[in-house]
Amino acid sequence: MIKKEFGERVRKLRTEKHLSQEKFALSIDMDRTYLASVESRKRNISIENISKIAGGLGITLEELFKGL
Repeated sequence: MIKKEFGERVRKLRTEKHLSQEKFALSIDMDRTYLASVESRKRNISIENISKIAGGLGITLEELFKGL
């Protein structure tokens, strides 16, 4: 359940910033296919990569997990 909610949250925040998966993944030094697997709820992501995502979105970890 948390993978689904987290993946949906990442996708929502990324698209609100008008960033493609490829552009965003490059900006946070992450492979696009890895990011895609996070957003599609197929990946159990590490805290280090969660931190990269939050930083790339310009938000705190708390804001990233808000509402989950």
